[in-house]
Parts: sequence; structure tokens; C-alpha cells
Amino acid sequence: MVRVIRCSRRAQLVLAAAGVVAVALLPLTFAYLQLGSHPDVDASEDSASPVRDGVRVLERAVHEAGSDATGRPWRERGAVADGVRETLDPRFRTLDGSRVAEGIAYEVRVNDSAAATWAAERCPSGPDRQFGDCEAIDGTVVQERAGETTVLAVAVDLTVTTREGVSAVTVVVPVVG
Repeated sequence: MVRVIRCSRRAQLVLAAAGVVAVALLPLTFAYLQLGSHPDVDASEDSASPVRDGVRVLERAVHEAGSDATGRPWRERGAVADGVRETLDPRFRTLDGSRVAEGIAYEVRVNDSAAATWAAERCPSGPDRQFGDCEAIDGTVVQERAGETTVLAVAVDLTVTTREGVSAVTVVVPVVG
């Protein structure tokens, strides 16, 4: 024999409490969704931010391209510089079109004169360092070390166009920071 227990009042109370909790959580859910907070998102509207972001992209690209090219014989330094440029050119093009939808346009060009100036002023030398010649080739600074070509830096002009205006900087990005 099956016995039917009447719990309609308790069931109604539980159902009503669940409804109250759901209604109370609804505004919290909407508030959370509207925050749009994410740790990778830069919340500042600083106009220098796109320039800083572009320089960071260049730093990563130059480090990788320069590290991969280091170690070939010094007599092949021109080919090393060409290899660095070949590796960087697609990355420059990617950066050029990366944030157009956001109203930010980048333009990257190598700067031969900045590379030559950097090489003349900052190439490591001295009695405690047994390094050889230092040259700037097509914006890439290379130095002879133990008969091998070491890529030290790449000089670029970075132009960033935003809704607020145009920012132009010349950056010499070292391969090793």
C-alpha cells in the first residue's frame, strides 16, 4: 500500500525561497557581466599605451629573431642581418594591421642611422672584453665575438596613429634586455 504524504506547504515554501534567491542573484549576475574585467586588459585610456604596446611587440620579435640568427661566422654578417630582416618583416606587417579595428594603426620601418649611432656609442668594448668590430647593417647592429656574428640590437621607427593623433618614436631594441 502506498501512502501519500501531503507536503504541499513545505514544497511551496522551498519553491518560494528558491525564487527569492534567484531574483536576488539576478542583479549581481548582470553587474558581474558588465564589469568586463580581465587581467590581460589594460583599463587605462593613456594615449601612450598603444606606443608602449607596439614597443613590447617589437621587443619580443627582435629578441627571437636576433637570438636565432646569432652564431654564424663573422664573414656572413650581411646574410645574418638579412635573415633578421626576413624574420622581422612579417611581424612588422602583422603589427601594422593588428589593431586597425580599434582605431589604432602602426607603421614600422628600420632606422639605419639610429642603428649606426647606437653601434658607435654602445657596442661593448674595452680591455676586459675581447670583442671585435661592431657594425650596423640595414638597421641591425652586429658584433664579431670569437669569430662569430652576434646580433646586438635592431633600430626601428614606430609610428602610431590613433583617434587622438600621431605618435612617432625611434626605438633601438636590444636582443638581450
